[in-house]
Amino acid sequence: MKQSGEHTDAHGRGSTVRPARTRLGRLVSFAVAGGTGFIVDLAVLRGLIELAGLSPFTARIPAIGAAMLTTWLINRTFTFGASGRRVGDEAARYVTVAVIGAVLNYLIYSAVLLVTPDWFLPEMATFVAVACVTVFSYVGYSRFVFGKKG
Repeated sequence: MKQSGEHTDAHGRGSTVRPARTRLGRLVSFAVAGGTGFIVDLAVLRGLIELAGLSPFTARIPAIGAAMLTTWLINRTFTFGASGRRVGDEAARYVTVAVIGAVLNYLIYSAVLLVTPDWFLPEMATFVAVACVTVFSYVGYSRFVFGKKG
């Protein structure tokens, strides 16, 4: 039974979590999601470099994937809310925007490391790449993924 203040997701299930209601709230929540994704990204990157012996270029690929999953879950729950589309359709849209962003992110990351091999650590190159792709991601997620179904 739906309780007062409870919202339903795309499948009609109840949820007491409310996504951000204002633009400022969405921007703050998006920043928190991005920051959390960034921490996951760096942790997986460093872990794969140190523990698995992967190169910074190889380790970056699964690190981006882990960050992508993390940010989808946070953005869907707290930032934008469910889109009203089937979860699979919404996830496919999210992956589309995220993959384009990830390709841009990886290209910038690689360029920074290749141009400044002795100057930038992988974590610093990650920060530069993420900062460059953030606006693209916000617009893509807010309009294409979580925008009103219609």
